Amino acid sequence: MSEQTPAPDVRLDDARHRYEIRVEGALAGFTSFRDREDRRVFFHTEIDDAYAGQGLAGILVRHALDDVRATGRRIVPVCPYVAKFLKKHEEFADLTDPVTPEVLQWLDARLGR
Repeated sequence: MSEQTPAPDVRLDDARHRYEIRVEGALAGFTSFRDREDRRVFFHTEIDDAYAGQGLAGILVRHALDDVRATGRRIVPVCPYVAKFLKKHEEFADLTDPVTPEVLQWLDARLGR
């Protein structure tokens, strides 16, 4: 009988403004955001090289977007991976707002860039 790998665990780390995905307790990746009014602005997604190619980014982002829907917020996909995910998953189109120069300027100010 083959041993099954436990399902990855995705959770919100509000203090760090990100959703994290863990595999067997180890941090495998995250997607970072900042909240602007009723919008969750996603700006960076990263999966550790040791976990690449396992579909974890998709699991992570789907969970994050489901959470955004559940909280009544909207999505602004500054992160290229989140934007790409949204193009393939039209079920989130109803809660997606465009990335505008104003949002980018606001985000840069929030991040101190």
